[in-house]
Amino acid sequence: MIHLCEVGARDGLQNEKKHVTTEDKVALLNQLMDTGIKKFETASFVNPKVVPQMADAEAVMEALPEREGITYAGLVLSRSGLERALATKVDRLHITAATSDTFNQKNVRRTVSESVEELSTVVEDASAAGRPSAAILSTVFGCPYEGTVDRARVFRVAEAFLDVGVQEIVLADTTGMANPIQVRDTVTDFKRSFGEEVPLGLHFHNTRGLGLANVAAGYEAGVRMFDAALGGLGGCPFAPIAVGNVASEDMIHMFQEMGAETGIDLEAMLNTSKWLETVMEKTLPGMVMKAGAASRLAEQ
Repeated sequence: MIHLCEVGARDGLQNEKKHVTTEDKVALLNQLMDTGIKKFETASFVNPKVVPQMADAEAVMEALPEREGITYAGLVLSRSGLERALATKVDRLHITAATSDTFNQKNVRRTVSESVEELSTVVEDASAAGRPSAAILSTVFGCPYEGTVDRARVFRVAEAFLDVGVQEIVLADTTGMANPIQVRDTVTDFKRSFGEEVPLGLHFHNTRGLGLANVAAGYEAGVRMFDAALGGLGGCPFAPIAVGNVASEDMIHMFQEMGAETGIDLEAMLNTSKWLETVMEKTLPGMVMKAGAASRLAEQ
């Protein structure tokens, strides 16, 4: 079974210049819930001056329904962000740290070690408040400033977070530098180092057109949890030439064509993607709508 974490409302929108209203964000999430998606990264609790698109994080959470089986996750980068998140109905905390110092400095003005230290207390305090955490490790497959990131360093960061109670690790290709063999080898080494019992997810961007190929490589290596954003929206404000996430509808289409169970209504997802284009007032990067899958579905 494929488990999708839909990150469109957070990672998908955070870098968009067009302001998206709270009402449209909530409408997007509600429509996606109706497709069968169970887990969402709904908002980030960060400085609104730095990421204006996320200034309404609390309002989004307040407006979302409490639906059985649905998990809402919120991104937290600091102690102040944790306090804001804990005041909402967020079910899980997502913390994130780069595995290269240069990228982490540009992102949060801290070294990797400093971020790990601060976020470790965030994880512990969140756990004490009854909110589990997942750690998203960025630049795992390469840093646009430093190049190759040593895999041993990546695993040291993962181990530090697991030691303080993080329940899930997500390896993120923040700027789309990964290739399928690298993904396969990294996942294999991770499972060898930490065992099959540690939940592992993957997060890919499509900067160099290898997003879906990298998803498939992760699947072949045994991963079943993937992040993606509807329409392929996304990009990091601190990454040069940032390009969007793997498109959720493209990924679900691929898995369904491969015979993998997703539990998601692809036709409903495509309809929501079409609606999102009207909200964003532009054509989205996702390919399935353009490549004929939508017309085949319409004929069924």
